[in-house]
Amino acid sequence: MKLKVLTIGAIFFLGEVVSAQQKRKDTISTKEIEEVVVVAYGKQKKETVIGSNVQIGSDNFKDRPVTNVANAIDGAAPGIQVSAGSGQPGSLPAIRIRGFSSISAGNNPLYVVDGVIYNGSVSAINSLDVESINVLKDAASTSLYGSSAANGVILITTKKGRKGRDVVNFSLQTGISQRGVSEYDRVGISDYYLLNWEALRNGRLTTGASATTALANTWASDNLIGNLGVNVYRNVANNAVVVNGVVTGDQTLKYNDFDWSKPLFKTGLRQSYDLSYAGGGEKTTYFASLGYLNDQGYLVKSGLERFTARLNVESQLRSWVKVGINLAATNTKTENSYNGADNNSAIINPYRFSRSIGPIYSPYSHNADGSNIFDSNGDKVYEWLGARGANASPGRNAIYERILNSDITRANNITSRVFADFKLLKELKLSIIGGYDLRNAYNREYQNNILGDAAPAGAASRTSENTYSVNFIQLLNYTKKFGSHNIDVLLGHENNKYTFESFYGYKQGQVGANNDDLVNFITPTSLTSYTDTYNKEAFFARANYDFNEKYLLSGSIRRDASSRFAPDKRWNTFWSAGAGWRVNKESFMDNFKFIDEFKLRSSYGEVGNDQGIGFYAYQTLFEYNNNAGLPGVVFGTQADPNITWESNNQFDLGLDFAFLNRRIRGSVEWYKRETDGLLFNVPVPMSAGVPSNNVFRNVGAMYNKGIEASLTLGIINGEKGGWDLTINASTLKNQISKMPNGQPEIISGSKKLMEGRSIYDYWLRQWYGVDPSNGDGLFLLDPALASAPVAGQDKQINGVWVTNRAARAKYDFSDSAIPDVFGSINNEFRYKNFTLSALVTYQIGGKINDTNYALIMTGYPQGRALHADALNRWQNPGDVTDVPRFDSSLASQYDVASTRWLVDASFINLRNVTLGYKFGEDVTKTLGFSRLDMFISGENLYIKTKRKGLEPQENFSGETTNRFTPARIFSFGVNASF
Repeated sequence: MKLKVLTIGAIFFLGEVVSAQQKRKDTISTKEIEEVVVVAYGKQKKETVIGSNVQIGSDNFKDRPVTNVANAIDGAAPGIQVSAGSGQPGSLPAIRIRGFSSISAGNNPLYVVDGVIYNGSVSAINSLDVESINVLKDAASTSLYGSSAANGVILITTKKGRKGRDVVNFSLQTGISQRGVSEYDRVGISDYYLLNWEALRNGRLTTGASATTALANTWASDNLIGNLGVNVYRNVANNAVVVNGVVTGDQTLKYNDFDWSKPLFKTGLRQSYDLSYAGGGEKTTYFASLGYLNDQGYLVKSGLERFTARLNVESQLRSWVKVGINLAATNTKTENSYNGADNNSAIINPYRFSRSIGPIYSPYSHNADGSNIFDSNGDKVYEWLGARGANASPGRNAIYERILNSDITRANNITSRVFADFKLLKELKLSIIGGYDLRNAYNREYQNNILGDAAPAGAASRTSENTYSVNFIQLLNYTKKFGSHNIDVLLGHENNKYTFESFYGYKQGQVGANNDDLVNFITPTSLTSYTDTYNKEAFFARANYDFNEKYLLSGSIRRDASSRFAPDKRWNTFWSAGAGWRVNKESFMDNFKFIDEFKLRSSYGEVGNDQGIGFYAYQTLFEYNNNAGLPGVVFGTQADPNITWESNNQFDLGLDFAFLNRRIRGSVEWYKRETDGLLFNVPVPMSAGVPSNNVFRNVGAMYNKGIEASLTLGIINGEKGGWDLTINASTLKNQISKMPNGQPEIISGSKKLMEGRSIYDYWLRQWYGVDPSNGDGLFLLDPALASAPVAGQDKQINGVWVTNRAARAKYDFSDSAIPDVFGSINNEFRYKNFTLSALVTYQIGGKINDTNYALIMTGYPQGRALHADALNRWQNPGDVTDVPRFDSSLASQYDVASTRWLVDASFINLRNVTLGYKFGEDVTKTLGFSRLDMFISGENLYIKTKRKGLEPQENFSGETTNRFTPARIFSFGVNASF
């Protein structure tokens, strides 16, 4: 076999492929050039599209174990950042398109399903029902959605039937899920006792409570077990566990079941079955599907069970009228992690608990001889009443509480779309589209009466939420060709009404066992309900023009209104204009036969944002209250009646290219997004008496800009196989250009907002290091305090003023959570009937504030686990290390937020690998199939980070939390058609 081999930087032709093969490639190239892509309120030829529109076909994710279809976007295109969804099956990942348009308002993209704005749960959409996903990134592509489009738009198009022979498809997937991010390395039992002993001994010396080291050693030995609560060694006296800095005794353990993660984390099972029927005749096409998914998470008592059904029908009733209906119904049961996996500060957060509890504590109770205690069912009895150190959550047991508590949500989702197209004239079409989305969710929570927050009474709650979304769209489309001139004009009107109903009830005082219905509880504590509504209306128009598909022009305008704003503020106009030039269509390019596509395009426009500010942003709200049985009204929310849209102005400049029969193709884009009239949650003085001490106002400005590049290389393209390599890379710069009047800076956690800085620049105490002479942890001294240094706290080292007191430390800007470069690398290999794809996502630069690591690097543990880096602590004068001495009197000084905990956020993640095999006709015909494929696939297979246990893709702010980390999934599947 003769191959064409393409290497980066040079092209080597090692032979010629047969003429028939070349013709086949030319046919494919033509098909690609004439590809039609989904755009706002319609479709358009790909070569005439001016905006930044990325289309992800179903072939890219049909064989992946994707429970939430939005996960298929990760790594698919440049300019899109995806924060990995949690390990909770079905969770929605956070997505940012070209940076961050707002500080206090929403940054989530708009989802549109089958042409209608979608307010339902994305996890309710079966990924095998999806034909394509389009991500609209610039104003030229998003502006028709006006006030909803500041954060980009994600168009999801479901499958339809096609004319011809009916096809039945069956898909089966089964696999397992495991914890995808490893735990931090932590010290073992002996080292743990020793480090706690050192903290007590050094603290005794620092405070002067012991005059000599010998006395401090003895005191630490006598108080070690009293401080920690547990001596796990057999035949070793409590005061002899550590003597003079040495762990003594025979060190034989009384028991050895200290692993809290083993009972919490398991191997989850994932299985899905999907059946679809598609086809059609001359007038009617149809697609129907049924799907079942059972995705049991790797965390105990987590999972998603989902039933889906879909029916899409289109019919050409007459030559001048076409109608269609898309109906989808989903029923889900989600078992959640009650008040734990997504609650960073909860005591029973399973990640925080298992990560931070010392290695000397067992989840189970034991007899005096060390044997386990069993209950009447033969199960091990859990321990929570025994002695523990103050930082080991005495009186709690995350495993047992997970078993006793429950949090289950059942939801029904109905999505419906109906349309009618009327051909009024040959060039004129009227479309009427209706959409109705309904979601009913019923959540039941139970808190046990044995241990935990609700003990000894026990408690239960019920939450019922109903969401209704009604859309009505009318479109008038005029398309005309005048010789080489092509015009396409769209006029439209859209109404959207969103209603949210909520009911919540909470009762305490459990009566009987094994019944968590509210009737089994006697004391009502909370009972409330409310209804929120949100209405939008818009008039819009778009005009596209091209001359011989060579010179391209596009313009759009939308007049939008939102009920979030006052009547005189709610209307605004959004627009865009764009131009393109397909240089390869020019006559002077005729001699450059190797150039298939060379298109320059540019656009500018304005879109809006009204997310994240509540439904009644312009109204000051009051709340009813019960005051000793008497009704009352309390101040709820202070509003600015002049609040209005956040305006996002976008400029985009792009180049699309393809060479050598599209064996080299890609794009380069530069963009700038400027947000004006920022919806800013402005702090106000406490003396103003405003609840939450802030008010939403339109103040400030910010911009994002960056470069996006995508390159696909057909490295090998032969008769029997091939290799395609796609590389995506993006840069992002974010900067605040204007702050609220009178508030040049606002400090929020580890960040400070001010002009000239990014919203994710860190503002932290400046860590200097460890003093080799005495092991003190040192910060840079606040320059304002250097004129009056405090003896024993402040001093100069090499001419630099430093301090061992956090309160005297210098604050300053220190790096950013935003990476220098991020992107993906995708390899696709083909050989005969085999295919292999490997997707790698990566990030270079940026910092993470690793507070999870800080939690287990304290210099005075008191029952809290310790990272293995603690073994590098300072011990003797002259030691050079970055870990201060363990000292019970000073540890709290060094545990505070500072640059000590910033770590490089670079990573490389093997996101997906899929190996597939397509059986030949000799096998499929024998078995009665028209197509038969099998595959194995893996998600989140490997991640390399600066520190084991670190999760750089957790969020965009660079703050770590104790969260339900993503799952590593292995899956086997079969696709059959007949």
